[in-house]
Amino acid sequence: MILITPSTRGMWTLFKKELLRFWRVAFQTVASPVVTSLLYLLIFSHVLEGHVQIYPGVAYTAFLIPGLMMMSLLQNSFANSSSSIIQSKVMGSIVFLLLTPLTFLEFFIAFLSASVIRGLAVGLSVYLVARWFVEIPLVHPIWIIAFALLGSALMGAFGIIAGIYAEKFDQMAAFQNFIIMPLTFLSGVFYSIHSLPPFWQKVSQINPFFYMIDGFRYGFFGVSDVSPWLSIMVVGATFLLLAWLTLKMLKSGYKLRG
Repeated sequence: MILITPSTRGMWTLFKKELLRFWRVAFQTVASPVVTSLLYLLIFSHVLEGHVQIYPGVAYTAFLIPGLMMMSLLQNSFANSSSSIIQSKVMGSIVFLLLTPLTFLEFFIAFLSASVIRGLAVGLSVYLVARWFVEIPLVHPIWIIAFALLGSALMGAFGIIAGIYAEKFDQMAAFQNFIIMPLTFLSGVFYSIHSLPPFWQKVSQINPFFYMIDGFRYGFFGVSDVSPWLSIMVVGATFLLLAWLTLKMLKSGYKLRG
């Protein structure tokens, strides 16, 4: 049971508002990314199943599913917080939020929590749909939960940063098209980095998205390209850095207070 006190009521109200914002259009915010992931699954599994062997005893279709789950989770966690803030700024309604007695920490927790829930909802939906196609083992569920929570929180924080920094929708699109999308597709969603030339392996290892996806996949199969402990440390450190930057921006009112 969540304890709601007068001091936390404002944060709880903002959190519920952010949940309702994406849940009322769930066909767009949840169902649509699931369909997109399903299309990736159908196309890549049809073309590469039987031709690509990643881990011993793991079919390519099964290998692909955790990557698609995490990709959808990350993108939608980012989209939830970033879209809410940029819409409020463009429409001018952000001022009503700033006038409330909410602290910058409560603002951060409310937006971050809603982003995590949307990301988890999309990732779980992809998993449930994908199970119709292939059985997926759950070797280390704790690792799955840990990377899902950290990954969605990391991208929720990054979404807040992007929403604060962007002043127009096209600037927000630049974050999606030139940062999120390339880092996602170059993180090992569709392949193991060991199949890459040495130079590109080293490039992949400076991509934090790689560690989120590789560690998440370890939870399903018990095998990965790098140690899950290394992955959890990289993802955790990246989240702490982004959380610190987000709180600093919120506290200063950067691009929020005219």
